[in-house]
Amino acid sequence: MAGHEDRKEQIIDKAVGIFAELGYYKATTAQVAKAVGVTQPYVFHFFKNKEELFKAVIDRAITRIYETFTQVEAPSDRLMETMGHAFLQIMESHRAEIIMVMQAHAISEPMIREYVSEKFRMIHESIIAKFERAGIPNAKAAASQFIGMGLLITVSEVLNLPQLLHFKDQTK
Repeated sequence: MAGHEDRKEQIIDKAVGIFAELGYYKATTAQVAKAVGVTQPYVFHFFKNKEELFKAVIDRAITRIYETFTQVEAPSDRLMETMGHAFLQIMESHRAEIIMVMQAHAISEPMIREYVSEKFRMIHESIIAKFERAGIPNAKAAASQFIGMGLLITVSEVLNLPQLLHFKDQTK
């Protein structure tokens, strides 16, 4: 049985890279199967269609982000900075997952859009709760700004535009 679950994880591993590189619409289950070294029907043994495979990949990425943020411990005056560093570490070690998450909101398939929306809501609510427990003022706005900054950092990284992250006049 362990081999069966290992194969499923291999499929998800390869799908992450393919979805990140090609996007949801250009990626195919046939490409994933070829990358894993299995047949397309074997992929369908685990996932009934491309949407289900994509959802599994998004689950993995969002779970990683959620668990990372949940495990961060820091004083309230350093919490956002510490969580930001944790996010940067995820970007470094799981870049393709973060690229997928960044792209996921743009997929217009209703089932996926709803699924991704729920995942983003879960992350947002967990950050609000963490900020409230830490006593951060206006936790809802702070959580929204934190997520917005994460999206901007991701765009900056993916597009190789570090200048997007300049917030102060740096000419002095």
